Amino acid sequence: MDYKKLTIRGISYSQTQSGAYALLLEHEETNIKLPVVIGNFEAQAISLGLEKDIHPPRPLTHDLFSKFITSAQYEISSVIIYQIIDGVFFSNINFKNITTREELILDARTSDAVAMAVRFAAPIYTTQQVLSEAGILLELEDVTTDGEVEDAVIAEGNLSALSMEDLQNLLDAAVKDEDFDAALEIQEELKRRKRKID
Repeated sequence: MDYKKLTIRGISYSQTQSGAYALLLEHEETNIKLPVVIGNFEAQAISLGLEKDIHPPRPLTHDLFSKFITSAQYEISSVIIYQIIDGVFFSNINFKNITTREELILDARTSDAVAMAVRFAAPIYTTQQVLSEAGILLELEDVTTDGEVEDAVIAEGNLSALSMEDLQNLLDAAVKDEDFDAALEIQEELKRRKRKID
């Protein structure tokens, strides 16, 4: 099957579901975004997996499972998001034995599969059908022609997909338009990124 490679574009607080987060995956060639709603713990697990410099004092569940996989002489070769039914994504984690090259496929929640993929630097793929059914093409323009903030970007919680320069442009436009709710949200994203850099 012709799988489509996805990259993680960011995790942001879900504007539609309280206490939930949106994991934004993107198809590299078409820039189609695949938003996956995940829970707080899963968002934390993915974020910690992406931040290679941060090590919790005790191993978290995904870290423990990662150590087990390595100890059992396996590695994760890929993650496949193969289906979506009623808004729920279905995924497989593909394992390979390091010595025998034997393959093993396990069904997993997409959030767990992505959390494991980032720990093994394994590629994440999906099918064209999933992209067609659940993918969205967001035009992440920083400012519209009349200077107003691009409301869709804010509403969809896609600030994590923007560059620092785009965020600053959005912030300037929001302040100019006296859209202080949007300005506050953009400012929080800028602060979060600056804390990461420091």
